[in-house]
Amino acid sequence: MAQRDAIEAAVVTGGHSYEVRNFHRLFRSLKGIEAYIQSLDDYASSPDEARDAYDVACFYFMPTEGPTDNGLPWYAGQPRRVLERLGTTKQGILLLHHALVAYPEWPRWAELVGTRKNSFDYHIGESVKVDVATPDHPITQGTTSWTQVDETYEMAGAGEGSEILLTTEHPQSMPTLGWTRRWGEARVFCLQLGHDNDAWKVQQFREVLRRGLLWCAGRT
Repeated sequence: MAQRDAIEAAVVTGGHSYEVRNFHRLFRSLKGIEAYIQSLDDYASSPDEARDAYDVACFYFMPTEGPTDNGLPWYAGQPRRVLERLGTTKQGILLLHHALVAYPEWPRWAELVGTRKNSFDYHIGESVKVDVATPDHPITQGTTSWTQVDETYEMAGAGEGSEILLTTEHPQSMPTLGWTRRWGEARVFCLQLGHDNDAWKVQQFREVLRRGLLWCAGRT
């Protein structure tokens, strides 16, 4: 992919509601990021060359069934085939918040995320102290611990093959909040934070998300 001043990110939604205006404002606030927010149907029905042109694919979706290519309306494309192509190029992958718990019955997605999530519980509106476990990584460099209101997930933390960047000791949260992985040719950043505008308005969260997109795109 050609080097550009700003990275282009496909931000894929679906299967979970969100605050539309504030979500768009969040991505407009990220310096150096051009975000194209789109539904999974639009993403999966786009030609391969159109999807491959993005520097990063950022998933903020939560489908609970599938994925499948069969029995879908024409406009839904082929989501399983499209998602199975992830990692075949150097296009970065960022999994944001509830994308971590998408496709609970699809082992391939759990392998991409790097967690075991056969079951999980969630708690909305928790005050979460976020600790920086790896302060010298490009995503977290210069960042110190902070607290934000967010939704927590009670589930296993990131496992083997992950570099842990952010953690918490919150008793109703998974212990790992941010981690990186490799998936084929791609860099992957998983960020559990980011449920709604209470989280999106926090400057440290925005900066970690921005740097995560840059890192996934190979810009840092």
